Amino acid sequence: METKGRKVAIDLAKANLFSIAIMAATAIALLVPFFLIWHGRKPFDQLVGGLPEWEIALVLMFVGIVVHELIHGITWACFAKSGWRSISFGVIWKMLTPYCHCNEPLHMRAYISGAMMPCIVLGIIPAIAGLCVGSLPLLVWGIFFIAAAAGDIWMTWLLTKEDPRSLVLDHPSEAGFYIIDEDSINIPENEPRQ
Repeated sequence: METKGRKVAIDLAKANLFSIAIMAATAIALLVPFFLIWHGRKPFDQLVGGLPEWEIALVLMFVGIVVHELIHGITWACFAKSGWRSISFGVIWKMLTPYCHCNEPLHMRAYISGAMMPCIVLGIIPAIAGLCVGSLPLLVWGIFFIAAAAGDIWMTWLLTKEDPRSLVLDHPSEAGFYIIDEDSINIPENEPRQ
């Protein structure tokens, strides 16, 4: 590929501030209904959970950080022509930020699917489950992983401003991507691998 296209990147320091804002907004949006729904239906100690539940949630949060990146990789590998050979993992040490990178261009929907899947699997689904079953540790887990996906949410929002026919090439060393005009390179439509 002659050109990588137009670079779009986000500042990780600003992304961390955005993460705090997402966590605060999500916490308010979910904790208020949680206590309105469950207050009085369960004893307070059951409602907030015991120490073992919180210890498990804390340990799983550290594991979840790795799983978050693995989910990116699995999803993008399903759409990448070269599958797992196109996926790599690493850490941006100065920000202590793990990352997953896909080194081949993907169509917009495929890239967004991979970007948002950890938020859905580790954040939204557990948060809704915690709200439905009255588990505060599970709800907090979901809120944490929605906030952990703040950079992914931000990049997805940036992609909504782009031509949906464009290809997206993940940036290899920054939180961002390149937008490539679909007509500028010859890449067949990416379909999930069987």
